[in-house]
Amino acid sequence: MEKLSSLSRFKNSCPFLGRTKTSTLRTLTTSSSPRFPSLSQLTERATGCPIMGPALALRSNQIASGYASLAGQADVQKIHHSKGIYPGANPTEADIAKCPHASAARAAARMADELTAASTKPAEKAASPAETVAAAGCPFHKAAATAESKVPPKETVQAAKETPVIDAPSAFSYDSFYTAELDKKRKDHSYRYFNNINRLAAKFPVAHTASVKEHVQVWCANDYLGMGNNPVVLETMHRALDKYGAGAGGTRNIAGNSAMHLALERELASLHRKPAALLFSSCYVANDATLSTLGSKLPGCVYFSDASNHASMIQGIRHSGAKKVIFKHNDLEDLEAKLAMWPRETPKIIAFESVYSMCGSIGPIAEICDLAKKYGALTFLDEVHAVGLYGPRGAGVAEHLDFEAHKKAGESLEPVKESIMDRVDMITGTLGKAYGTVGGYVAGSADFIDMIRSYAPGFIFTTSLPPSTAAGARASVIYQKHHAGDRALKQVNVRTVKSRLAALDIPVVPGPSHIVPVLVGDAGLAKKASDKLLGEHGIYVQSINFPTVAVGEERLRVTVTPRHTAEQIDGLVKALDKVFSELGINRVRDWAALGGRASVGVGLEDVTPIWTDEQIATAGNVKTLRDGEQAVIDEKAVEVVRGAFEELLGRVGSGELTMEEKKVKLRVEKVERALLEGAMNLAAEALPKRKGYVGAAVEGIKVPVASTVTVSA
Repeated sequence: MEKLSSLSRFKNSCPFLGRTKTSTLRTLTTSSSPRFPSLSQLTERATGCPIMGPALALRSNQIASGYASLAGQADVQKIHHSKGIYPGANPTEADIAKCPHASAARAAARMADELTAASTKPAEKAASPAETVAAAGCPFHKAAATAESKVPPKETVQAAKETPVIDAPSAFSYDSFYTAELDKKRKDHSYRYFNNINRLAAKFPVAHTASVKEHVQVWCANDYLGMGNNPVVLETMHRALDKYGAGAGGTRNIAGNSAMHLALERELASLHRKPAALLFSSCYVANDATLSTLGSKLPGCVYFSDASNHASMIQGIRHSGAKKVIFKHNDLEDLEAKLAMWPRETPKIIAFESVYSMCGSIGPIAEICDLAKKYGALTFLDEVHAVGLYGPRGAGVAEHLDFEAHKKAGESLEPVKESIMDRVDMITGTLGKAYGTVGGYVAGSADFIDMIRSYAPGFIFTTSLPPSTAAGARASVIYQKHHAGDRALKQVNVRTVKSRLAALDIPVVPGPSHIVPVLVGDAGLAKKASDKLLGEHGIYVQSINFPTVAVGEERLRVTVTPRHTAEQIDGLVKALDKVFSELGINRVRDWAALGGRASVGVGLEDVTPIWTDEQIATAGNVKTLRDGEQAVIDEKAVEVVRGAFEELLGRVGSGELTMEEKKVKLRVEKVERALLEGAMNLAAEALPKRKGYVGAAVEGIKVPVASTVTVSA
């Protein structure tokens, strides 16, 4: 804030500061330059200014030189001795670090070097400021300056050749390599920028930015149902944290295998009606570990991978060393043609997803299971963007496709025979999206899970999730098993947003799922649109570019939740319409004139949602929230969750207060204290002012009574 206050004084004299929003300046001043870590992004930009560039260089050299000690030899020695250091002939790095002016000088010189590098063309060679900072009478300071002078300036290949520890002919400029690679990303607009977004548990989907006072609406988080702040999830995590502490204590094999982990794995196996499940730190790790282990162990295994599969699946297949065959996205004919090329006895695995997160399409699960049976293959289904969101119990699309059968089966642990979920061999899912916590898992047969547990390095050598996290994840899974209202309301809100955008000719990649991909078609425009939405409308939607999506199919991926209100939806739609007009981004009619892009503008916009009206109705009368309304919390589901944890955490209400109960108790105590103090003050005012014995009897005291008393809760 001090930095911003000082900058504001120069807004009238500096064109850049004058035209740049305060929120942007705040980001630039608080974010380090990726190329020059000691500089902020604002300082790096300023080096290119004809006025500020020379001024920065001059001031930096003054500061660096100012650290040169002017004290005499005896005085310098006193400083060192007071710090408990005694210089020898060759000061060590530790000695230099202890010396107050040497370490400060080193930091100042490093900043000066990076300012020089930022403002100097690669072909030029400027003298390092560190060379001019050697202090009279300080061996540590001289050693620091000497060491600094040996550090090669960034972006200079010649400097790398001068490094004394490597022979000049074989030296490689690592920093130049890093810079060149980053420049490629910046030039093709695929460089990734990370916004400082801090979601507020009490105000979801609102967050604050780098400034705690600046609030924005989040429209791209994968906490699809807002379970990250569900009261019973938070309550369970607090109780588990108080009882079991912050961390797991090790890997699952060494002190990290707790009752919370085992109970969560049983819950996940039950969710998918499979014999067993295995917990990982994320579903990226679950996919990578499972596919790499399975492919490396099955002799001559061949993977058949959908062209749109997630990076975690691609990496797992690559790490396995197995043969890989890619089939066109959701193309059954292409898949079958490629399966038919291999003998039936060859081990084969078809890897695909249920909901593809960047386009919103849904995999043909039943048909792929048919092909797997016909050609002797296993099926590996990633339900990451579906668990919690589809099916009567939230088990995903595979459950949703047999909605009535699974609803009738209830909480039975037995599989629904010949259902689609029963036919899938391996299912992976995440706890970090619809369930609002963190972690990933794989579910399948008992022997399959035991084999992965026994061989997968990604499981064996990773510290397990904290018990409180496992408890919160399990609470979330149980709650969603018994409450369909959140996922049904999400579908209602998704339909509303898609309909409103279609009415304005704003292009949404068509799909039957909850994904709302708004097509932009250009990386630079997508970034500008995202920046304008955040900076001018307080709406955070991250732009998506290559390699997550193909070049030319860049988009804004909008996430609609059951917690977004009607007013917030209205604001999003109006902001998108305005930004599209201001930046001249193609509408549906424009893409149609160009022949279409990413299924937009080719007559495929009318897609039937996977959730039917009848299925939504099974959740009751769900309605979009209005501003100020509280989200619905299912008390019956809350009680089921609490009951599931009684054995480990005790009964809620039996001497142990929940977090919400503690807050209520504190408020009541505060009101009671204010009441008592107020009454005492009123009584004191009514007492006669008499001298002498204060304990004398007083008769007929009249206490004035106010009609209302204001008490701050």
